[in-house]
Amino acid sequence: MLGKVALEEAFALPRNAEVTEWWAGLFAVDAAKHTREINDINKLRIEKMDKFGVGYKILSYTAPGVQDVWEQEKADALAREVNDHVAGEIKGHEDRLGAFATLSMYDPKVAADELRRCVKDYGFKGALVNDTQRNDESGSSMIFYDGPEWDIFWSTVQELDVAFYLHPRNPTGVFYEKLWAPRKWLLGPPLSFAQGVSLHLLGMVTNGVFDRFPKLKVVIGHLGEHIPFDLWRINHWFEDVKKPLGLDCKKTIREYFDQNIWITTSGHFSTPTLEYCVRELGPERILFSIDYPFESFEDACNWYDGVKLDGEKTVKQIGRDNAKQLFKLGKFKDDSA
Repeated sequence: MLGKVALEEAFALPRNAEVTEWWAGLFAVDAAKHTREINDINKLRIEKMDKFGVGYKILSYTAPGVQDVWEQEKADALAREVNDHVAGEIKGHEDRLGAFATLSMYDPKVAADELRRCVKDYGFKGALVNDTQRNDESGSSMIFYDGPEWDIFWSTVQELDVAFYLHPRNPTGVFYEKLWAPRKWLLGPPLSFAQGVSLHLLGMVTNGVFDRFPKLKVVIGHLGEHIPFDLWRINHWFEDVKKPLGLDCKKTIREYFDQNIWITTSGHFSTPTLEYCVRELGPERILFSIDYPFESFEDACNWYDGVKLDGEKTVKQIGRDNAKQLFKLGKFKDDSA
């Protein structure tokens, strides 16, 4: 399929190349190759887009990113630096590349103001945040965004009519030491990423964020971080047990997914799993993505180009058209192919 749109696509700051390569050595078979790919924005990346039929990409700062910076002043400054950097790198390539704002999530007003600046000044397509904000050196304290103190932020996201991508990061502090260190091979994509994002997103549901902001648009990756496969059970317990006990979210979990939540194929290239999600959520709630350079263009695009689903219309809907509508994209390469 030509004209695919991908939107969980990472970059890093070239000035941090040495640290990036060290970090990549923890998970990448070829750390130097990963570092070259993630530091590039508009050369190698566009070459690969052309080769594999990707018409447009929305870029975001690599995890754990600003969410791992435990001093607010430094986190605020880094977010602005990252946003200014990617805005400069995509300039002149607006028909191929867009960006999500990177945000420091210590202060709801600061985060809202930076999002507004990026959307208004740079035309960014929303924000991508790497789960909870670490806010102490030990890594044992973290900020969630599902309480009423974050309403000023969510009201800004809704007012700007942009999407918020909730992306994972690794556990830190006592959570890492007690739960994950003895089981280190389960860190990241095998398990910890899905657990973190699922907790945060369902916290937003049960703490009423979507009830207070019914037009909010939230995206999660990796075919829904396990939630679609538990949707019946979550709904059963919310409706038949938790609500009689006092849970007061206004809609069913299925209605929130129908109205507020999208999932992507990032890093999850399984046709049977995608077919299940289409049946469970509907094709209009699913978006193609790669998760580059943590995953490869080859694996993602060759897989998706062979997917049949319910016909060409559904393939194009997930591969391109849902993203065009959600992010209000203009013209880009093969946008109507």
